[in-house]
Amino acid sequence: MNSVRIVGGEFRRRVLRFPDSIGLRPTPDRVRETLFNWLGQDLHGWRCLDLFAGSGALGFEAASRGAERVVMVEQAGKVLAALHENHELLHKPGAVEIIRADALQYLASTQSKFDLIFLDPPYGKGWIKRLEPFLAGALNENGAIYVEAEYEIESLGDWHAERHGRAGEVHFHLLRRQTV
Repeated sequence: MNSVRIVGGEFRRRVLRFPDSIGLRPTPDRVRETLFNWLGQDLHGWRCLDLFAGSGALGFEAASRGAERVVMVEQAGKVLAALHENHELLHKPGAVEIIRADALQYLASTQSKFDLIFLDPPYGKGWIKRLEPFLAGALNENGAIYVEAEYEIESLGDWHAERHGRAGEVHFHLLRRQTV
């Protein structure tokens, strides 16, 4: 089993375990730390969607930092089982909801609105372009999108890169809707 550590909040230093799975690349500690510095450390009241939840590092990190609701979407059976085990390990935080679903189908059909969407899909499969048309329907007016990709992203619909970083081959971005 692989592992990743939660870097802040209530579950700080807790270790999450997850299996090998094609395309699964957990967000490194340093990148998550940078992201939550960009967002602010306290996510109380936020509603977050972690598409392609994978290791759960981003979703559990958001819950650890006080998010009101964190929906984690994952389709792979072994990975989904590990998410449930990690949820147990953290004493089943009520804010976390784990759903087995296809990310595109979930995003296209959800009636929920989120303050933050974590988007870290497998590389080289065109997921970001396929998901882009559905992001606005799932985001609150002032919502943000966090994206990890193998290339730099300037915008997705009305959301434009406010912050960008790179760690090795991974480009990570925080996008917000531009106000006029």
